[in-house]
Amino acid sequence: MGLLPAIVTPALLASIRSHPQLPKHTWYLVAATTLSQLNRPDEIAKVYEYATTRGPELVDSIPSHDERLAISRRMREALVKAAAVGGVPKTINALLELKKVTPSEMLDEPQASPSPTGRSFDIYKTPTTEILQRGQRFFEDIYGKISKRIMGQMDRSGTEDLGLAARLMYGYILSNTSVLNAVETSFVMIAALIPQDVNPQLKGHLRGALNGGAAVEEVKAVRNVVVDICVASGMTMLDDNSPAGFGWRSQVADI
Repeated sequence: MGLLPAIVTPALLASIRSHPQLPKHTWYLVAATTLSQLNRPDEIAKVYEYATTRGPELVDSIPSHDERLAISRRMREALVKAAAVGGVPKTINALLELKKVTPSEMLDEPQASPSPTGRSFDIYKTPTTEILQRGQRFFEDIYGKISKRIMGQMDRSGTEDLGLAARLMYGYILSNTSVLNAVETSFVMIAALIPQDVNPQLKGHLRGALNGGAAVEEVKAVRNVVVDICVASGMTMLDDNSPAGFGWRSQVADI
């Protein structure tokens, strides 16, 4: 089996990094998350190396140790959070590929103190009710007035366990904002959902980013960058002549 065609090129990375409406320090989160959900973890190294050698923003500069550590942790956190909507297997593969190109001093070892995310403290030393309440607040902030209806749909999906799974994900994974804030978390969700062609869930997180304080232009920029990466990977609009394949069955939701 031959090598898969490249998705990430220097030109694509430069265009994403310089997108005028994309919020600061988010382009590499969006790119890495999208690639993980396209099942191209092999391409994530290019994003990491570009960000950590040229700097996270428009003007090329050699990032400091602290800046490279922040980029490393933010990319890892984005991939962890993407597991909530894209599945753990793709996150595993993405993180292991990322580790291959991450210097040892930029890695966080088990039981590191202090933990950059504090999730081990959440799991082992914080009452479960506190974490679930935090997750519930986070869920309500994203979905606003329709949050009860959305959670109710999951609770009444035929098994209450769907709602319970959502509560666990929001409590222990998504509502932890130690590394990525609420808006950045919404951007990760958008980047993870678009490649999966799941408009009902995407619509909720597009609106959730706005509810969290993002500007319309910022949310549109994230959406458009993700679509650009997907198109570069070979995704296309599917129609009656090609009802199945690698693509979208309807126009990608927008705001």
